[in-house]
Amino acid sequence: MTTILLARHGQASFGQENYDQLSELGSMQARLLGQHYATGQRRIDAIFSGSLVRQRDSAQHFWDAYQPSVLANSNVPILNIETPESYVLPLFDEFNHEDVFMKSSPNFATQAMIAAELNKENRPLTRLGELFHLAMERWHAGDHDDDYIESWSQFSTRAQQALEQVGKQVAQHSHLDDDSTVLVFTSGGVIAAITAHLLQQGSQTAYQLTKSSVNTGVTAIGLQNPTPQLLSYNEYSHLFAQGKRFVTKH
Repeated sequence: MTTILLARHGQASFGQENYDQLSELGSMQARLLGQHYATGQRRIDAIFSGSLVRQRDSAQHFWDAYQPSVLANSNVPILNIETPESYVLPLFDEFNHEDVFMKSSPNFATQAMIAAELNKENRPLTRLGELFHLAMERWHAGDHDDDYIESWSQFSTRAQQALEQVGKQVAQHSHLDDDSTVLVFTSGGVIAAITAHLLQQGSQTAYQLTKSSVNTGVTAIGLQNPTPQLLSYNEYSHLFAQGKRFVTKH
């Protein structure tokens, strides 16, 4: 049975002008996952990533920590960062969170309007989290699908297509077989959508799963005919063993 490991990216830059970049802690989280698999002798046979910076950089930091153990035992180049076309799968990109937020209220139609709202608060990041929660509930509800660049149902369909694409990649690579393990760096929303689908649940379950998603948490899926099988969700012992400060959800 081929095992697909879906890893959420490391901590990004929540509340910053550019969210799509890893924080220092986020880079460390990805390296900790690489060290964890290397020292635990968890064999990774291929690595893929979405196209977002935080996803690709997580793959790079993982690979930097993991590759010394693998190169000593294998001639197969698992990840070549110089050839993104060989490992980047854009179907694994996260939904457009800025669009979801800005479409949630006429008061948030521009970045300047959002900043003005947050500047009224003593705890702007807390308020931003509250407002984003409301925006996510609106998006998941499905009552305003035409407002968005990508509705929840469209996003969920794309997430299922992403999982199918990995299966096709496995079939195309001669060094991968039924005993292979493939690691994909993606985002919490994608993982939640795939997991909810495998559990035969809808958008509200997916949203609850998204809220529980830990940075670099790993979800395992077995590729079995006729349908994939969920093996585990959001495993992050590689972080918890280092201390609670490494466990984040942004």
